[in-house]
Amino acid sequence: MRKVLSWAWVGLLILFLGSLSRAQQPDDEVPGASDSSALASGTTPTGPVNVNAVAILRWYPANLTTTFTVGIAPSGVAFDGANIWVTDPSGDEVIQLRASDGKVLKTVFVPDDPDAVAFDGANIWATSDQTDLVTKVRVSDGKVLGTFRVGGTTPVGVAFDGANIWVANFNSNNVGKLRASDGKLLGSFKVGVGPIGVVFDGENMWVGNSGNNNVTKLRASDGKVLGTFNVGTAPTGLAFDGANIWVANSGSNSVTKLRASNGTVLGTFPVGFLPVGVAFDGANIWVAVHGGTVSKL
Repeated sequence: MRKVLSWAWVGLLILFLGSLSRAQQPDDEVPGASDSSALASGTTPTGPVNVNAVAILRWYPANLTTTFTVGIAPSGVAFDGANIWVTDPSGDEVIQLRASDGKVLKTVFVPDDPDAVAFDGANIWATSDQTDLVTKVRVSDGKVLGTFRVGGTTPVGVAFDGANIWVANFNSNNVGKLRASDGKLLGSFKVGVGPIGVVFDGENMWVGNSGNNNVTKLRASDGKVLGTFNVGTAPTGLAFDGANIWVANSGSNSVTKLRASNGTVLGTFPVGFLPVGVAFDGANIWVAVHGGTVSKL
């Protein structure tokens, strides 16, 4: 059912790690003690969802690690504030698990090969690299609200900017911008060759171009390209730490740190072999590398 796509697994791992990253701004709404307790217990917080915090993927302290069986070939993963959503392309489904105990709450069938996944504050968006669609699923009841064209082909990356969904289309070398409220395609914007990772910095979108060894910065409001900046070889995963963009360079075994305001390269740091995913935990950068290890910077 799946066609060979050499970079697809890379994009999926990026999304998995991206859903764990946090980039807190001084004026962000911070959950109170009651909300934090609710999250730890697996219940839904009573306060409103802060879509800006959702957009920059600022989450909360993790609990103890364990393992749960889900699907056959799980790939993308996202957190909705109370539950975990996992895509399983082998079964054409998105699975919801209760975060507190890993119990499977529901399984939602979506178009062929759901891969990347993101949360917009109320809904889950799952891409399909086989149908060139993204599916919108309401988290409260798992109802599929629609499937939408992404403005390109082979979508492998997805991110939320607080109002819109951005999709990295690997084979068409562009990103699509969809209005989250109704899925309307607002535009397609050219980037480099083989875009995979995509991240929001609070104002702009950053896209890793695996075939050009650079990243593209686009203004989120209108998609205007603000700059293209060289990094290492075959950039894949991207993360935002509140001030800087971190890029995992899978072909040069390093991560590059760029100042988000102007794209200045602040450093390149060696990590393990074939780094593909990167995340920020509020204090440190974590990089997933080939062979089952992570590097902490």
